[in-house]
Amino acid sequence: MSGSGLSGSRHAGVRLASVPLRGPAQMPRFRAGTIASPVCSLVMTKGHSHDQIALVLQGGGALGSYQAGAYEALAGADMVPQWLAGISIGSINSAIIAGNPPDQRVAKLRDFWQTITNRLPELFPTRTNTLSEHIRALTATWSSLVMGAPHFFKPRLVPPFFQAPGAEGATSFYDSSALHQTLLEFVDFDRLNDGDIRVSLGAVQVDSGNFAFFDTSDMRIEAEHVMASGALPPGLPAVEIDGKLYWDGGLVSNTPLSYVMNRSRRDTLIFQVDLFPARGHLPQTMVEVEERRKDIVYSSRTRMNTDAFRTRHVLKSTLRRVLDALPEDVRASAEFKEAEELAEWNAISVVQLIYRHQGWGGASKDFEFSRGSMLQHWEAGRADAATTLASDEWRTPPPPEEAIAVYDLSDPAHQERRAGTQKLEC
Repeated sequence: MSGSGLSGSRHAGVRLASVPLRGPAQMPRFRAGTIASPVCSLVMTKGHSHDQIALVLQGGGALGSYQAGAYEALAGADMVPQWLAGISIGSINSAIIAGNPPDQRVAKLRDFWQTITNRLPELFPTRTNTLSEHIRALTATWSSLVMGAPHFFKPRLVPPFFQAPGAEGATSFYDSSALHQTLLEFVDFDRLNDGDIRVSLGAVQVDSGNFAFFDTSDMRIEAEHVMASGALPPGLPAVEIDGKLYWDGGLVSNTPLSYVMNRSRRDTLIFQVDLFPARGHLPQTMVEVEERRKDIVYSSRTRMNTDAFRTRHVLKSTLRRVLDALPEDVRASAEFKEAEELAEWNAISVVQLIYRHQGWGGASKDFEFSRGSMLQHWEAGRADAATTLASDEWRTPPPPEEAIAVYDLSDPAHQERRAGTQKLEC
């Protein structure tokens, strides 16, 4: 793998670039087109003993800057992935990471997120209470609905209901053609496809409804594939690739976790960055009902995926014991070799980073493209990743009898249980 990272070394030392943990009211103000960089660092001699790192990025629209912030902390700790898997906005972030040199990836992510967010005057810049946060979020949401997101998507002059069936604008409210040029500006697709990092992007075929993955292990990925993974109807139009139309992969599954686990043949450390929490509070208003509904629909089914992985591991272990008991004359057969391949197993560690909004979010949080919210999401991702990187719990693969382990170290409940045992300081 090019650049710095852990490729080829299972026990490399790392340097963790940590950040001060700040609340929403302490978010850095936007100045001169930049996002604040880490102001302190913690040197660590810790690595991990897995064979490879995979970064799994969920869909979530405007919340995707949380993933960019998390990646900044991971990159500062030399936790550089050899495999990127994304859906929707996760695909765009994946393409930017894989399509740039290691020393430019964070800067390119910064530039992209500043390019596509609206820099409008803040009505309540300090966000001191729930009412001001509510009004600010509603204002920013209406701005995104009416004006779209710069260099990403814009509303159609003629709404789809007034266009002829089959016309270009008859099946979506927004035109996303600007995203194509934006991707070409921020992603070197030759570099993305050169094999240094495996990239897997999820989409769904419109006519068949089948889930599809564009994977650099067996094809070349272009800007159209990235756009197809994020073409969420009815907002954005389907994208045509090789004569077939594709929509956002989140319609089938918003997280490519199972794709990575099912195709991994090595001990793998998976950083899973989710933008919708599966767990949440009971809603008290219709706005909260819609937000909770969206969280449930688009959250990761991590428990379901890990249970399925454990079941397969038990079957593989049983098959391995049966094969070991067979006589030598059977071992030379083609059937034995095939069964032996099926019996191979690997260990998986899933480290979850989940965006948990601390203020007023609402059902529009994924299409509210204001600069202030983007900065808030970015900082939250960086802080959660820094907290997770300060832990030792996930650095060793689980034992053979377990096969898979899941960690959510940035969960406030987990932090309360571990209070006083470990602290990240700058």
